Amino acid sequence: MEESSIMPRPASDASLLSLARALDLSTATVSNAFNRPERVGAATLERILAEAERIGYSGPDLAARQLRRGRADAIGLVLTDALPFAFEDHAAVGFLAGVAQTCEETGRSLVMLPSGSGSGSGSSSGSGSVRSVGAATPLRGAASVPPLGTVAIDGVIVYSVGDREPVLAAAQARRIPIVVVDQPHAGPAWDWVGIDDRAVGVTVGEHLAQLGHERVGVIAPRLSQARRNGPVPRDAVPDYAVLRARIEGLRAGLAAHGSAAEVTIEERTISSEQAGAAGFAALMARHPALTAVFCLSDELALGALARAAELGIDVPGRVSIVGVDDIERAEAVGLTTIEQPLQAKGAVAGRLLMARIDERLAGGRPGPAQARVLPTTLHVRSTTAPPS
Repeated sequence: MEESSIMPRPASDASLLSLARALDLSTATVSNAFNRPERVGAATLERILAEAERIGYSGPDLAARQLRRGRADAIGLVLTDALPFAFEDHAAVGFLAGVAQTCEETGRSLVMLPSGSGSGSGSSSGSGSVRSVGAATPLRGAASVPPLGTVAIDGVIVYSVGDREPVLAAAQARRIPIVVVDQPHAGPAWDWVGIDDRAVGVTVGEHLAQLGHERVGVIAPRLSQARRNGPVPRDAVPDYAVLRARIEGLRAGLAAHGSAAEVTIEERTISSEQAGAAGFAALMARHPALTAVFCLSDELALGALARAAELGIDVPGRVSIVGVDDIERAEAVGLTTIEQPLQAKGAVAGRLLMARIDERLAGGRPGPAQARVLPTTLHVRSTTAPPS
């Protein structure tokens, strides 16, 4: 026999119908061999599987079969920015690990979707998996709607997007369960998981005021959908609820302890160490009398610390630096920061969404939207001290 006669044909030529014709069996019998093998005799089942292997047919399309059952066994995760953000930002990595954990627990896949705008490792073993859809394109100003209408998912987690982004409307149009993480804040059309960001700002403001600081600066990721770096007018209102709440809380915390500190804000396009370094240099150049800087993420704070060292600015003797998140490196460098439970946040959001999906598949009426507020802790370390 020639070698070509025993090689399987390309999978593109193989189908359930061609397999049934080759064996002179009904398509129902062949379908049962893959979907309900207990209904097919042992000898027939062996013939079907052997012929399927010979022609390169791996079985009915799983996605199509899932959709016919009214479920995709997958959830979507809309990120605040392009997809690499999820693997470069340490806070996002921790959150994603928590979501992936729930996917593994429930045997669902995770489809990652960039929102196309916003400021700014997930994999799971077992039956849960991570897929990504869409290109990680540069920001172009106006938001673009991710392909939520074309992706097979049973529900979606929206991770930290702006107040006016269209992604939530796109998700609601799908009539699937939605869990928003961080921002926008809680609403009647979705469940919400996050921390009390205003309380975070208040805690930092009180800490700095108690130390005696009256000249305080802020380094923030982008406050609106526009890409810009530079100083922020005092009357500017951020589009992002998390940043808005943290800045408002900082001012309130300073004022509560009698500090009349003027808060000066420096905006950076993204939250990264490089952005934090550039933001710190710009902030200190424009306002050299500052004695404390509140960075709205640890990534920014780590960059600020590095640039302070390069410029010969003593921390905390000359200027105190505070961050938010308490990522792994924060403790190693002695960063004073607010800890939030990043992985737990992902796990809580994932389990809440899974419960909503199971509730919907069971035909139950959804209950009212839930809001889960997770705890935070201030860790005072070596980067804050009274002003000299």
